[in-house]
Amino acid sequence: MKARTGDRIVVAGNREGNVRRVGVITAVGHADGRPPYHVRWLEDGHTSVVFPGPEAHIEPATGVEPAAGR
Repeated sequence: MKARTGDRIVVAGNREGNVRRVGVITAVGHADGRPPYHVRWLEDGHTSVVFPGPEAHIEPATGVEPAAGR
């Protein structure tokens, strides 16, 4: 898995009761884009260091942030 700052990471809940989480990658652990990733989670603004597992995937940054209120 490889990512860049600004990409989104999506972690799918793979068990009953787990929810899908989406975050923005704010820093990558290696120059080639390998984890760990520093992530700001969109649902609550919490930040954490993530070593993604098989339930996660990266969505490339589009370069356009959604406007507030949309």
